[in-house]
Amino acid sequence: MLKFGLRQAGIFALGLLGALLLAAAISALPAGRAAYPGAFLQHLLHVAQFDFGASVLTGNPAVAEFSARMAATLELVGSGALMALLIGIPLGIAFGLRRSLRAAAPLIQIVAAAPVFCASLALIFVAVNVLHWHDLHYDGTDLFQVLAARDQSQLVHAFHIFSLPAVTVGAVGVAAVQLVLRGAISDAADEPYRRNLKLMGLSAFEIERIYVAPQVVAHLFAHLGDIVLALFSAAAVAEWMFGWPGAAYLFVKSVALHDWNVVALILLAFTAIKLFADFIGALSAHALAHPESAR
Repeated sequence: MLKFGLRQAGIFALGLLGALLLAAAISALPAGRAAYPGAFLQHLLHVAQFDFGASVLTGNPAVAEFSARMAATLELVGSGALMALLIGIPLGIAFGLRRSLRAAAPLIQIVAAAPVFCASLALIFVAVNVLHWHDLHYDGTDLFQVLAARDQSQLVHAFHIFSLPAVTVGAVGVAAVQLVLRGAISDAADEPYRRNLKLMGLSAFEIERIYVAPQVVAHLFAHLGDIVLALFSAAAVAEWMFGWPGAAYLFVKSVALHDWNVVALILLAFTAIKLFADFIGALSAHALAHPESAR
């Protein structure tokens, strides 16, 4: 386990190094072709010290701009992750175990393959024309203050604002989780050890609990980075569509307006989160798949 952990730590460190180089390369874009090599080295030194300069749009430090927005993105990603766990896991298990439901799995994948932008438009259409919600765009409402105040009208207003972007991100998370679980359970169903274990006297429940469940959970952890990436990618689209004041919205806006210091910082932060999820997922998957090495 130690050797595997050190190898994964090295992969994580190399990934962070590559992200730092990319961030420096992006920050140096305004320098132009002739001055770019020198600007790249200068920005690399600054990025290594976590100094990203100022936003060209506001004049504020890029770190301050990012810090003010990141909490809102984590709200969406966190709600999406919760939805993915509560719905995606049962859905993936159902599709994997029940042969009668496997025929419906391709339909789920067709829906999941639809662009997040189109899904957001569909949700907006339903909310406005069916549910008659007209206050969908974020207007500065603080969700935590509303929850503390317990005012019913404000709670309904906050629900309208928050629910659609949260459902958009959550739906992507559900699709990602169920796809991973369905594949893991389908693979486990074809394992040759099942027949041998039955001949040894183990019941189907004991086989599922002792051998299959750890294998499936390990497979889910092994794809943790991909699931996190799907959630953040969906958050970028959802925040832009619904005006949610998060870091992902700031990233899209900064790319459009060439605020490269902010772009570099947000890209570095999101990449670091994805790499960390890969690292934790790999360690957890290895511990579950090889419990003897964790002792």
